[in-house]
Amino acid sequence: MIHLPRLLRIVSVAAKYRLDQISPQTSQSFALRWAMRLWGLPWTGSRVRSLPPPQRLKAALEELGPIYIKFGQLLSTRRDFLPTDISDELQSLQDKVPGFTSPTVHELIEQALESPWSGHFASVETQALASASIAQVHAATLPDGEQVVIKVLRPGIENVIRQDIRVLKWLARFIEKYVPQGKRLRPREVIADYEHVILGELNLTSEGANTSLLRRNFEDSPLLYVPKVYWHVSRDNMLVTERIHGIPVSDIDRLNAHGVNLKKLAETGVEIFFTQVFEHSFFHADMHPGNIFVDPADPENPRYIAIDCAIIGSLNSDDQQYLARNLLAIFKRDYRKVAELHVECGWVPPDTKVVEFEAAMRTVCEPIFEKPLKDISFGYLLVQLFRTAGRFDMEVQPSLVLLQKTLLNVEGLGRQLYPELDLWQTALPFLERWNRKRMQPSYLWQQLKNHVPDWVEQFPHLPQLVLDNLNQHKQIQAINDTLQINLRQQRQRAKIQRRRERHMFIAVLIVAAGMATLYFRP
Repeated sequence: MIHLPRLLRIVSVAAKYRLDQISPQTSQSFALRWAMRLWGLPWTGSRVRSLPPPQRLKAALEELGPIYIKFGQLLSTRRDFLPTDISDELQSLQDKVPGFTSPTVHELIEQALESPWSGHFASVETQALASASIAQVHAATLPDGEQVVIKVLRPGIENVIRQDIRVLKWLARFIEKYVPQGKRLRPREVIADYEHVILGELNLTSEGANTSLLRRNFEDSPLLYVPKVYWHVSRDNMLVTERIHGIPVSDIDRLNAHGVNLKKLAETGVEIFFTQVFEHSFFHADMHPGNIFVDPADPENPRYIAIDCAIIGSLNSDDQQYLARNLLAIFKRDYRKVAELHVECGWVPPDTKVVEFEAAMRTVCEPIFEKPLKDISFGYLLVQLFRTAGRFDMEVQPSLVLLQKTLLNVEGLGRQLYPELDLWQTALPFLERWNRKRMQPSYLWQQLKNHVPDWVEQFPHLPQLVLDNLNQHKQIQAINDTLQINLRQQRQRAKIQRRRERHMFIAVLIVAAGMATLYFRP
């Protein structure tokens, strides 16, 4: 059931900010336009009406509350179909949400651990370190003196989320049905993505597992540090991790005060991204400034610190390989190869005309490549390519959407640190090394060895599998023979039937001729 008061609240805010005017598709709906105009009469002449459409959308989401702010953040990643100005505006949304005080953090800890909190922690600060839409974080100390942070979910947040998702799904169906070209906006698909992401963030055990794997991937790495998870005091609704101390990556003044090499820091961020995607196939997909800190202990070789691993992206080996080959082909402006790879890996339908797809890719890329490489946004180019491929019915790949979003974050963050950052100069050598490595005999031999245990395990069953295949072949042959016999019999019966019909037709003609002779005899 849809929560009616919440639905009315959403419609009122939409009318107040005239969200029907945000998109050309929605503004074409006569019924929707007049409904919004009538509902919005109390706010006629309000200052908000004078704001540009992207700012009105952002203000509306902020007024609706934390769940819709997070929805706006996710929506900003869908640059494959959103106008650039709206995407940029929504990306600036921040989850500045007041913290909760009831129930207390001590009560939540005791509910999670089913025992007094003092048996597990020496101290827990009641004042939150940070508060967001789904959870908030408190500083604490373990009995052995280790400093940790405790992440606890907001009370009742799951019910609120599910309630809002039901309303959003209803609105998505409404838009698809009644708004001109509403289906092209794919609202139900967007809501489904949002539901998957936000419900996934409610399981803090999953976030802890992501954190542990990312930590192992970069163990002893000079590039990235990931906090330790304390599993003995963590639960589905409570996550306890090591407390880290670093400089927020967006605090340029403090980084400069510590003498941090910003060029090196920006390039390191790019290297971390490509290492996660192509070496580990497991990447932090929520790398906004609030989740990234810097350890300035070695200013010439600064190390990143990553927190909040709730949203993680992963590519299977096929997508990983095809993405790398696509990027290398784009670097070399080999648009025919790009088109062929999209068809080969199934990102576009198999009947796609490669020549037309190649021409579309060339039309997008060539004007961009006229600029100096350092002035070209790698992330923006990827967005444009995905948007162009969408015209050829490219299926939306959730992993690629997350990758696109992360790349935009990394590139934006890198250029904020060092405006002259040339992401291409960092990316191309990495991709070429990765591609050469896959062609080396040692790599191929390692891949072969990885499959040997499976082959050995299957070897004792090989004779039986051969016999089963032979029997299956015999059965298929027998079925085929029976079908051939039935087909021949059917053809013979049809032949006999046609002969009978022909004889009958001739007989009818003879009888008719005889009757005509008798009738017309003088």
